[in-house]
Amino acid sequence: MIYTLTLNPSIDYIMPLEHLQLGATNYAQGEYMLPGGKGINVSRVLNQLNVPNQALGFIGGHTGKFIEEWLEKEGAACQFIPVEGQTRINVKLKGESETEINGRGPEISQEKSRELKKQIGQLTAQDTLVISGSKNKGLSETFYNEIIEICQKNQTSFILDTNSKELLEALVAQPFLVKPNQAELGDLFGETIQTKEEAIHYGKKLQEAGAQNVIVSLGGEGAIFIDESQVIIADSPKGKVKNTVGSGDSMIAGFIAGIEKGKSKEEAFKLGVQSGSATAFNEDLATKKEIEALNDQIKTREVE
Repeated sequence: MIYTLTLNPSIDYIMPLEHLQLGATNYAQGEYMLPGGKGINVSRVLNQLNVPNQALGFIGGHTGKFIEEWLEKEGAACQFIPVEGQTRINVKLKGESETEINGRGPEISQEKSRELKKQIGQLTAQDTLVISGSKNKGLSETFYNEIIEICQKNQTSFILDTNSKELLEALVAQPFLVKPNQAELGDLFGETIQTKEEAIHYGKKLQEAGAQNVIVSLGGEGAIFIDESQVIIADSPKGKVKNTVGSGDSMIAGFIAGIEKGKSKEEAFKLGVQSGSATAFNEDLATKKEIEALNDQIKTREVE
């Protein structure tokens, strides 16, 4: 079974507007709310791709109830731990550029932290845990490392998607997949990555340090896949980018779905790029129909 972990989920409250004028009253052209959180995004796209999964994490208050009810309507399984306080709201103002105001979320008690670790301790060697996103107040600085230690003890495969230094520390535990974007990869090594050759160079460093599989997303330039025996470049399909939020999470979901369906790593990588692109071309996360609309549009080539 695939499990996703979202420690600090959110409601994304999105308001399109023509112009944002600071210090004045602004009127949105509309508004809508979506469940947010990197792990939740992965779960929602896996659900579209008919891959059974369960979303884990902390949830609180009426805002948390909104997320649970949304996932239930989509048929996505979840087993969140209820906490005091309200799940955060992130406000996204979409005008000429996008401005975000992100909530901080509830503080997690030691009791609830232990409850989550006990829950994850029930996973087995037949399971995979997707660990992604930010941590709440109240959790230790090493919380991700503690989760990874539990996975190692139970031989549970894990995927880590974070741009913090914890990613580098976790490589020795051999995560099944890490997926930094171009900027995040540069930040990990204190470099500015400007070319695909540089992205391959530093992506290989992650693989050599322990990551079984590495995907470096390059936005409109496509993505790069690296494992111990191959480097593959995929070009993005053509389309109008409407939304970059959740594109990387969709890419992870597509890759997982491909592996779960018995595809080769190259074909799973293509499905990942296809899923990420479909989300980028959509206002919300991609649906199965939108992902399938890009069938045969992802071109790949192996780098010697």
